[in-house]
Amino acid sequence: MTIKLSNTENVQKFFQEASGFNNDLGSQRMKKLVNRILIDTVKIIEDLEVTTEEFWKAVDYLNRLGARQEAGLLVAGLGLEHYLDLLLDAQDEQAGLTGGTPRTIEGPLYVAGAPMSEGETRMDDGTDPGTVMFLQGQVVDVDGKPVAGAVVDLWHANTNGTYSYFDTTQSEFNLRRRIVTDAEGRYRARSIVPSGYGCPPDGPTQELLNLLGRHGNRPAHIHFFISAPGYRHLTTQINLSGDEYLWDDFAYATRDGLVGDIRFVDDAAAAKARGVEGRFAEIDFNFQLAPALTPEQEAIRDRVRALSN
Repeated sequence: MTIKLSNTENVQKFFQEASGFNNDLGSQRMKKLVNRILIDTVKIIEDLEVTTEEFWKAVDYLNRLGARQEAGLLVAGLGLEHYLDLLLDAQDEQAGLTGGTPRTIEGPLYVAGAPMSEGETRMDDGTDPGTVMFLQGQVVDVDGKPVAGAVVDLWHANTNGTYSYFDTTQSEFNLRRRIVTDAEGRYRARSIVPSGYGCPPDGPTQELLNLLGRHGNRPAHIHFFISAPGYRHLTTQINLSGDEYLWDDFAYATRDGLVGDIRFVDDAAAAKARGVEGRFAEIDFNFQLAPALTPEQEAIRDRVRALSN
């Protein structure tokens, strides 16, 4: 018979002390969170009869996860980041907020401070031999009216599935740009077709996914922040059509309305008109911004992010 101590008065008082309830210092919010985590953890230990060996394996796993800086990858892979989107969607529905392009996960690979351009930009530095991609679209409001002066902040991987800043072989801000929409709310970018990628095969995230019988692959995709005064900040991404993992994204980021229809063009005359040679790709994708009811809704959500020097 399993011994359960978590609900006893002595254990409750013990974890209240460990959580700092017996002093007036620190953060009351943090004390409540830590106490709940401690109590729920010991309940898991009791309910699932976690052994001492399993407990210390979990501690070692957390150490290795932090050393590899894969916590952001793991929360995406276990669906926790997607759950936050579902929770925000439910809160919007409860508040009667409708319209706008669907949100989806940000992921852990954004870098602040990318170069800003007016209307259009080139994102790649010309060193990657990938297929040239022309991405364009329009930012509109819920009534379909253009949103001029919106900032389209976008970033994506190269053909090796890696991101600049985190991949130090790439130039600074390669495949990262911010574009200010023109008077018609339009943005245009020349880049290269990104590749999908998987979790590092020797990392702790894939180690856990293996134990769950799951792969760690993502389809090719492009991340976006879209912002404009008076509108709700949008965090989203488009996963590219035709990818093997389009609807089997280990990070659960693919959502209805967020599939980018990529078209490959092999016409020499069309390539010449675009100023390129050989095969190229085109993607058209429009974004719809919902009105902000408070100034806070216009701002990007606060979290720790990389900041390039």
